[in-house]
Amino acid sequence: MPLKLEDKRAIVAIVNEIASRAHSAIVAEYEGMTCEEMTHLRQKAREGGVYLRVVRNTLARRAVVDTPFESMQELLSGPVILAFSMEEPGSAARILRDFVKTNEKLVVKGIALGGKILPASEIGKVAKLPTYLEAVSMLMGVLKAPITNLVRTLAEPHTKLVRTIAAVGESKQEQ
Repeated sequence: MPLKLEDKRAIVAIVNEIASRAHSAIVAEYEGMTCEEMTHLRQKAREGGVYLRVVRNTLARRAVVDTPFESMQELLSGPVILAFSMEEPGSAARILRDFVKTNEKLVVKGIALGGKILPASEIGKVAKLPTYLEAVSMLMGVLKAPITNLVRTLAEPHTKLVRTIAAVGESKQEQ
């Protein structure tokens, strides 16, 4: 059943709004997938904070205009599914990478991240990007290291003195 013009405009507006808020996007070809497999993929995407949508290519091309993913228009050919990472840049890549391991019918065509198109072979690297909490904890560790070293350095003379006095005390008790 053909879509009405209002429906097409609504789809373009929704996808454009999602794309303008997303951190990264992945275009994947889903030809040959069953309804059950697609439902399973959508369930995993929902759980991972990923917006997954099958959109006609002409509508998808219009939807990504004036968004950071405008450069992925060249990937939009054939039966494709769009996956937008809403919470963190690597979430869509993690979900699709794990799904592709069990289902060869889903083929990643490309990844859009930071306004650039990455080849499908880079999905592993994008999937390994740290989550927000992991990145914050790594930053805190880097910030904490110099302070910790300073405290150790300042405490070392006192610690040496205490160890020396303890050693002298033990040697006098032995005599």
